[in-house]
Amino acid sequence: MSFTVIIEDEKPAARRLHRMLDKEGLVVTRTLHSVEEALKWFKDNPHPELIFLDIQLSDGLSFEIFDQLDIKSSIIFTTAYDEYALKAFKLNSIDYLMKPIDDEELHAALEKFRRNRPTQPQTINVSQLKNLLLPNQPQYRKRFTIQVGQRLKLINTDEISCFFSQDKTTFLHADTRRSYLIEASLDKLEPELDPAHFFRVNRKFIIHLNDIQEILSYSNNRLEVRLEHFSDQQIIVSRDRVRSFRAWLG
Repeated sequence: MSFTVIIEDEKPAARRLHRMLDKEGLVVTRTLHSVEEALKWFKDNPHPELIFLDIQLSDGLSFEIFDQLDIKSSIIFTTAYDEYALKAFKLNSIDYLMKPIDDEELHAALEKFRRNRPTQPQTINVSQLKNLLLPNQPQYRKRFTIQVGQRLKLINTDEISCFFSQDKTTFLHADTRRSYLIEASLDKLEPELDPAHFFRVNRKFIIHLNDIQEILSYSNNRLEVRLEHFSDQQIIVSRDRVRSFRAWLG
């Protein structure tokens, strides 16, 4: 009889997998839901023969567990990655199951594990696997260097309220309620900014999500955005961007 641990942040998926493993005769000794919880548990408990491991957990990628601990278990990844990305697993001879997990595929994976039960812990090249699964991650600007008189001032992106264009000049407005002249145009800036935090609402404004104070209905199915630290001009979401703006807000 094999002992296993499930690491899965989606509790319904974890319960379903638990039931499936019960039918296969495996004993699930623990279900863990995050990188942090897994790190604490593995430091204080014997490692199981087999781990079912989701890649994307609520507090990060499960690869972080391998970065910090020497895991002495065989691993079957459970993942929602597409087929192209899963070539990474095949190249590394790593077993995986696509979500939602199919009974027959689970049975086949367990049969393979039982036939080829390793005498030594499975070796996983975490760095190579991350590079294959997460290629060409975009690098967004983290800060801006602004010339203020004879001094250079560093402004982190989380301090920025918005960027705006006025009289063919671009300004950065910080949460200190000051505007600073910058050389780049909004068109050049837009791809350099993390779209999780910044959105171009019209030709003249790129705003920061965290600085939004309120959103009001405006004429012609448009929206007015009021920022916490910028009130010099009215900011209107152009009609052709309203739908994508609502989607960006989630």
